[in-house]
Amino acid sequence: MALAELEKLDRNEEGIARVLEILGERYGERLLTGLSVREQHAHSTSYIPAQLPDGVFAPNNVEEVQDVVRLCAEHRVPVIPFGTGSSLEGHVNAPAGGISLDLMNMNRIIAVNAEDLDCTVEPGVTREDLNHYLRDTGLFFPIDPGANASLGGMASTRASGTNAVRYGTMRDNVVNVQAVMPDGRLITTARRARKTSAGYDLTRLMVGSEGTLGIITAMTLKLYGIPQAVSGGVCSFPDVESACQAVIMTIQMGVPVARIEFVNGLAMKAINAYSDLDYPEGPCLFLEFHGTDAGVKEQAETFGEIAEEFGGGPFQWTSVAEERTKLWKARHNAYWACVALRPGAQGLSTDVCVPISRLAECIVETEADIAESGLIATVIGHVGDGNFHVLVLMDMNDPKEIEQAEAFVARLNRRALSMDGTCTGEHGIGQGKMRFLEEELGDAVDVMRAVKEAIDPHNIMNPGKIIGARRT
Repeated sequence: MALAELEKLDRNEEGIARVLEILGERYGERLLTGLSVREQHAHSTSYIPAQLPDGVFAPNNVEEVQDVVRLCAEHRVPVIPFGTGSSLEGHVNAPAGGISLDLMNMNRIIAVNAEDLDCTVEPGVTREDLNHYLRDTGLFFPIDPGANASLGGMASTRASGTNAVRYGTMRDNVVNVQAVMPDGRLITTARRARKTSAGYDLTRLMVGSEGTLGIITAMTLKLYGIPQAVSGGVCSFPDVESACQAVIMTIQMGVPVARIEFVNGLAMKAINAYSDLDYPEGPCLFLEFHGTDAGVKEQAETFGEIAEEFGGGPFQWTSVAEERTKLWKARHNAYWACVALRPGAQGLSTDVCVPISRLAECIVETEADIAESGLIATVIGHVGDGNFHVLVLMDMNDPKEIEQAEAFVARLNRRALSMDGTCTGEHGIGQGKMRFLEEELGDAVDVMRAVKEAIDPHNIMNPGKIIGARRT
């Protein structure tokens, strides 16, 4: 979305003033209105300009969430949920002002049901906190978007990450959510049973709703046994097509790969420099396999044979934990590694997802587009499910560069749509991709809008995200 196209929403000045007054009377210094803290709560890793809330409140429990939401509903004041601020499409902006509800104090792990392979947590628990807590149980939570995001934020944006090819996304791993609705009611969308035919699937409706329908205050998540053995490594390829064909063959042969990540040549150069590695600086795949000692060895060897068939390799793999940790730490630091390619620049991070049969074509055309545009940009992808990210490095003081970058992103989104893909595999819509959602789903967006208006008739829940004003 071009910077000038951010939707303008009217502010309810009288209502905001009254809500701030009442919250100040009820909670005193816990209501924060200083400029720096309001700037922090409109900040994310997006390049989209910050739109500040009028106040920030960090509830300690669900009753305080209900209290704030009821007050805001009474006075028609927006409520914007905030986790760690790692979102990428302007999700935490406050285009109409209002109250930023910082949920990071709600960070209890309520229950771990080891026999049922699930746990119930509050939204402020981060994925790293949860796995640290679980490490002595033999269980883990696999969704890994890279950033140490809050689980509430991950559910709200339907996050996924490097393990999605084997374990799925948040959509597949949230059993139920507890949520405060726009009128202050507290609902639970399902019980803990692994399957149900009881009514509308409200869990799936809330997961990915980006705070526009309610505030998630707890959720039950699926857990998995920590694999007996893990192997992983890096394999280089002569070109993008060869790497993508190896991915397709691996998936089609049923090799139970846990992670399979594509990194293009420029990104590999950045990763090597940033993490002091010496991998080949061409298209590479990072892989990981989970299973038994014999199983992960067999899987790694099978992939090595596939890679060789497409001119790749040798596949350098290891089952030594320290070496694998170094490898994946380098992958997770790829954002900062790529930003370092152009000191002083800011990164515009975007993602698309296409059927894997179109993946090579889409990446090749995207790299050609980058070169023709004269942009500096890297390509990294969770290619096992056709999802890849582009990080464009641009000078935010140069309007021409910003215009070029935004035009490139528009072409990238439309390229993915032309291949029967989606404008976002995991970043979400937020503010940044609203117009592309319209192009992707057409009249279905009107159905989403009807759901939003029915549940949140006064548009107080994270307004100006996912769907804009009704089309005329």
